[in-house]
Amino acid sequence: MREILRLKRNYFLLLFPLSLLLIYIARKSSFFAEQVYALRIYKWLSQLISLITGLLPISLAELFILILPIILVILLVKFIIRLKKDKTNRKINAIKGVINILCALGLTLFLYTLLGGLNYYRYPFSHYSKLKIEKYSVEELYGLTKQLAEQANELRGQVLCVDDNDVFDLSMNYYKLAKEANKAMKGLSKEFPVFEGFYGRPKPVILSSLMSYGEITGIFVPFTMEANVNVNITDYAIPYTMLHEMAHQRGFMREDEANYIAYLAGVSSDNNELMYSSTMLALISSGNALYSQDTGLYFEIRSMYSDGLVKDIRANTDYWVKYEDTVISTVSNRLNDTYLKANAQEDGVKSYGRMVDLLLAKYRVEMLEQQ
Repeated sequence: MREILRLKRNYFLLLFPLSLLLIYIARKSSFFAEQVYALRIYKWLSQLISLITGLLPISLAELFILILPIILVILLVKFIIRLKKDKTNRKINAIKGVINILCALGLTLFLYTLLGGLNYYRYPFSHYSKLKIEKYSVEELYGLTKQLAEQANELRGQVLCVDDNDVFDLSMNYYKLAKEANKAMKGLSKEFPVFEGFYGRPKPVILSSLMSYGEITGIFVPFTMEANVNVNITDYAIPYTMLHEMAHQRGFMREDEANYIAYLAGVSSDNNELMYSSTMLALISSGNALYSQDTGLYFEIRSMYSDGLVKDIRANTDYWVKYEDTVISTVSNRLNDTYLKANAQEDGVKSYGRMVDLLLAKYRVEMLEQQ
């Protein structure tokens, strides 16, 4: 037993209480989460890691996930062999094995906390945008959705690249699109300096089809600071997905805020495809909210959609219908819901729809300025 207590790796067990302490402080003090952690420690640490992992054209996180099962199987086999060979110390070796697992979990939790977990407790983006979130009326929601539909129609009319079915088709490869997304985020920093700094390029996931089975369009991995994008999804959804994951990269972890930031970056860019994609994100979000409030008003605006808009939306629906309500997608959604709730997003996956509140707050400001 003394041999076990003397193991140097035992110090890794202290990372459990240290991680919980940091999370507790961040929960109690958004000032600490924002001013001490997000704007200083995380900002520079994330850019350093992004700079290193960004040297690879492929996702390091995806590569690690693919080889992790192999590593775990090898470690498990070695552990079983050791137990069988060293029968006299079987109990000690078993305890060592448990300690090794706990040390690995402690290190993982600490790295997650240090590389992104505390960002869930930072100031909301409304602190920087100065938008006031209030209750909204159905009339305001209708006005917002109508405005977005008109903008989407106009942008769709400027699209130059479509496929044989007249569905939106990206005119550039994913790496060039990633550069445009990077340019858009840097452009947004002119209005909001909090977005300044280096961004690792969004990376296409090789096994994107597996992400679709989990109904996942993109995922930010804090351990490698990579914005991973499912490139099997409908083309019009890829640009705003890139921007969404890049918003996470800058430390805005709340899903509703990341969607809104993606919208702002897209519509303020000089790239038509990013502008169209981001406007469609906003239109679908506000349209879904309007449908839940007044189906009549929703279908009134729905009748305004251009043929191109309808074809793009229909192609997106046709793509996802084969992945809905599968065992994988159900498990994935439940895990995602649990993850979000564990990180101070009480609405879980419903928080994706709260982007509409931010859109409406911006819409109110614009209407007041026009009066």
